[in-house]
Amino acid sequence: MRERSVAMKVLVVGNGGREHVLVWKLAQSPHVRKLYCAPGNAGSREQAENVPIAVDDIAGLRRFALEQGIDLTVVGPEQPLSLGITDAFAECNLRIFGPAQAAAQLETSKAFAKRFMWDEGIPTAQAVIYSDYATAVRFIEEHDGPLVVKADGLAAGKGVTVCKNADDAFLALHACMVAKKFGDAGLTVVLEELLVGEEVSFHVLVDGEQVLPLATAQDYKKLYDGDGAPNTGGMGAYSPAPIVTPQLHLRIMNQIVYPTVRAMAARGIPYRGVLYVGLMIVDGEPYVLEFNARFGDPETQPLLVRMRNDILPLLRGVAEGNIKGLTAEYTDDTAVCVVLTTKGYPGTLEQTGLRVRGLGRASRYADTYVFHASTTLDDDGYIITGPGGRAVSVTSRDKNFSRSVARVYRAVRCIDWKQKGGEKIRRALSGSTEKRAVESGAYRRSDIGHRLLQ
Repeated sequence: MRERSVAMKVLVVGNGGREHVLVWKLAQSPHVRKLYCAPGNAGSREQAENVPIAVDDIAGLRRFALEQGIDLTVVGPEQPLSLGITDAFAECNLRIFGPAQAAAQLETSKAFAKRFMWDEGIPTAQAVIYSDYATAVRFIEEHDGPLVVKADGLAAGKGVTVCKNADDAFLALHACMVAKKFGDAGLTVVLEELLVGEEVSFHVLVDGEQVLPLATAQDYKKLYDGDGAPNTGGMGAYSPAPIVTPQLHLRIMNQIVYPTVRAMAARGIPYRGVLYVGLMIVDGEPYVLEFNARFGDPETQPLLVRMRNDILPLLRGVAEGNIKGLTAEYTDDTAVCVVLTTKGYPGTLEQTGLRVRGLGRASRYADTYVFHASTTLDDDGYIITGPGGRAVSVTSRDKNFSRSVARVYRAVRCIDWKQKGGEKIRRALSGSTEKRAVESGAYRRSDIGHRLLQ
């Protein structure tokens, strides 16, 4: 692997769990001399200097990078990519990790991605695209049965609704196109056949031409145990994903990843960044559910906890358009991540201003790491900032998968919330762990990783 000897100033953009783990990993690099996170959270401030600039303030982020002489900016969430942060930084010769606005359409427009896959012969579910509500209604009336309704634009991971029948599909369509639950993002919809199989998160680094696969992962997008609706931004993940055999890995690369990268370059919009392909494996064959133009959250937590080598040369190589000779090295361990949310997520949140306790106890378990999302710090400790939602996540690593699962849940049980100002939320003295978690205010799924333990 090539060595990068120059000490660098690095800026990470974002404030979620994904950005905290990126900061955590970058802080381990001997080639980082100063690390910033904008706007960051209570966790990132432990390894980086938080900067109060919003992720959608592209001008402010660029101005900060110029004034501070930032050598590399790493974009975490999709919103700044959709707003053209990479293009804006490139205008000032600022090195940045993340695809250009046109390339990011693979994520920011599901209609663009679907048409792209049709054109390039990339395996994906059958679908139709509508911008007219009445026409979409007629299609559903004529195609009663399972259907997936997808808002075209960005919806924070919540714009996809799996519908069992026409009634469910009508409700989802109305929410997108009439009630405008997702704003303009839902004015165009993709109505897609429901694929039944096993989901896989497949991440690769792309420098415009060359591709470097990362470790595999599987995430849990549904809120409730047993994959009960609704969809969320992600409730947990584990890595690696045993379902991705060497043979399946080769098919994914040859049938999906390489054709995508070549086609984007041929269209004059070369892809540079991390390409996260959400796959459904049906009878051993991979189908694309969605493309994402950034690292997954929470998949990034177990991926980077397992990564053995310095991530900085990889991110810099992508930004410079040359990852030739670079490698991503991983331990043989498994890693499991569990997300804790505030009550009401992903809908209307019923709790705000909650004080977090138990983070120190949770992180004392061996090879266990707590990553923050919507948190801040005051003189009395950690607080969940409004509007809340996914607050913290816990990741544990072990060579034995069952031990990883057991340990992460022991750590998770240490964490709960209490009302800001000192009044504790009542915790049940008996009953299930799940009941105690809900009553403490810290909700999480209890079955992350269990599919591999059966």
